[in-house]
Amino acid sequence: MKSCKSPDPNPIKPREILPPGACDAHCHVFGPGSIFPYGPNRKYTPEDAPFEKLMALHDWLGISRAVIVQASCHGTDNRAMLDAIARSEGRYLGVAMVNGDESDAELERLHTGGVRGVRFNFVQHLGGAPDLPRFFSVLHRVKDLGWHVVLHLDAQDIVTYSDVISKIDIPFIIDHMGRAKTASGLEQKPFQQLLHLMRDNPFAWVKVSGSERISAGVRPFNDAIPFARALIETAPDRVLWGTDWPHPNISNDMPNDGELVNLMLDFCEDEHMRRKLLVENPVRLYGFAPVEA
Repeated sequence: MKSCKSPDPNPIKPREILPPGACDAHCHVFGPGSIFPYGPNRKYTPEDAPFEKLMALHDWLGISRAVIVQASCHGTDNRAMLDAIARSEGRYLGVAMVNGDESDAELERLHTGGVRGVRFNFVQHLGGAPDLPRFFSVLHRVKDLGWHVVLHLDAQDIVTYSDVISKIDIPFIIDHMGRAKTASGLEQKPFQQLLHLMRDNPFAWVKVSGSERISAGVRPFNDAIPFARALIETAPDRVLWGTDWPHPNISNDMPNDGELVNLMLDFCEDEHMRRKLLVENPVRLYGFAPVEA
């Protein structure tokens, strides 16, 4: 079973102070495995990355809020995420993974615990697309809770599953800029399809995260800047940003999370737009309390 690299233990201090209410909209907690065991069918085994380390990182970077996204190594056992949300004193919310067999009472329990969405993996290295009837059944059931769905796709999946995506009738988020590889250029069909989706579908959101996943190079992953800028310009009210800490399954250089904040400052230079990206858009989608300008 594949093991993951450790995150950089020495993030630099970002060069600017982030606005109050700034949200890391994509991060994870892993374990500790002695308390929250990893799933038996997982495709990789991470190092423990518990709540305490995530909170310390956010305090160092100046991040006020976060959304913890359930990762496949824990499967549908959402306890580590729920524990972190409960201990965060209102700073964290979450996105769960479910199998579709949950009772209405269990979904309500997840909502009470701070869950605001569900995530489905389509990427091949994590097992490929879910059962689509079950996928749509889950979306129908969580609609009344006001949840959204997170789609973790490979770039080509944006084209392959375009008809499926068009049938989604709740807000949905495309992770990591659609994983469109920078080496294939801005004109590549999957990225152009993503831009089209962001222009024309009011349910569509995208995370300008994962620069290290789409980059053809090494730190600080500047080749991702044009992709992030294009998405921000196309749908400024439906973009989010996140660190993706602790960066599972990285094949490029392991990013430095302070450098990732600086990279975000580079691709979102306008202060008004940066407030939308980090504060206002997360408030609107996740339901965090508004922050006064």
